[in-house]
Amino acid sequence: MDSTSTAAASRPTAPITDPGRFNGSPYHYTPTEWICILYIVLFSISGIIHIIQGIHYRLWFLLPTAVLACIGEVLGWSARLWSSLNVDLETPFIMQITTTIIAPTPLVAANFVILGQLILRLGPAYSRLSAKWYTIVFCTCDLIALVIQAVGGASASTAVNKNEDPNKGGHIMLAGIVFQMAAITVYVALASEFILRYAYNRPVRKVKMESYDASDDAPLDKKLKLMLLSLALSSLLIFIRSVYRTIELTDGWDGKIISTEVLFNVLDGAMIALATYTINFLHPGLLLGPGRMWKRT
Repeated sequence: MDSTSTAAASRPTAPITDPGRFNGSPYHYTPTEWICILYIVLFSISGIIHIIQGIHYRLWFLLPTAVLACIGEVLGWSARLWSSLNVDLETPFIMQITTTIIAPTPLVAANFVILGQLILRLGPAYSRLSAKWYTIVFCTCDLIALVIQAVGGASASTAVNKNEDPNKGGHIMLAGIVFQMAAITVYVALASEFILRYAYNRPVRKVKMESYDASDDAPLDKKLKLMLLSLALSSLLIFIRSVYRTIELTDGWDGKIISTEVLFNVLDGAMIALATYTINFLHPGLLLGPGRMWKRT
């Protein structure tokens, strides 16, 4: 056996791609090391801040949502960093594509909970759904999307370990992210209608409103506007990322979208990083008060 044959035999198989065309890299490129480190640092800092803010304001729902999303992103970008050091390995590739797809899902749930609180404060009469049902319906959709994506990721990972085609798992992940994007689309539409109806005083129905302390009206008004801005911006960023990942998975493992690193860095990493920091800086605890001040359904 000559040296060329020996080298070829020693290279690990890569069922996701054609090793001859892409030099054995399942990405079709080598992830940039400093970019991976940058996102690991950014998501770690945001996650730590979310832990501190969640505990300080007693908003415990942020721990299994915003904090969990940051942890998932740190894992995903750590896997990409691993790949930057040894791009031929398939384990970190599957790890990063699974975690970066799943990680933003809990962050979406945080937005659903925050909007429910805004509906309670601004007036349930302007919302198609009550705050309670809003949270139940969309958090359930978010959970379903999370389960589907996790099942797809596990299927793809198992296929790779067995040197089988992981496309089935990829299709399942695609179904999960499409379902999530559909839920976000409906959520954005209903949230936009709620904001417009409130702005123009066009209630959907008559609802008995709780009384407010008149002394709180002025500061609450400004803070609620900032909270609406935070919610709108973070939701938009997550939606852009969902559209990108849908197109990426539809294009396939060997498609041009998944093969272009800058698209992933900007349309996935940057969008979610900006979304998490938006909630850090325009925090619901700062703008809506600590947990004891939150209205209950």
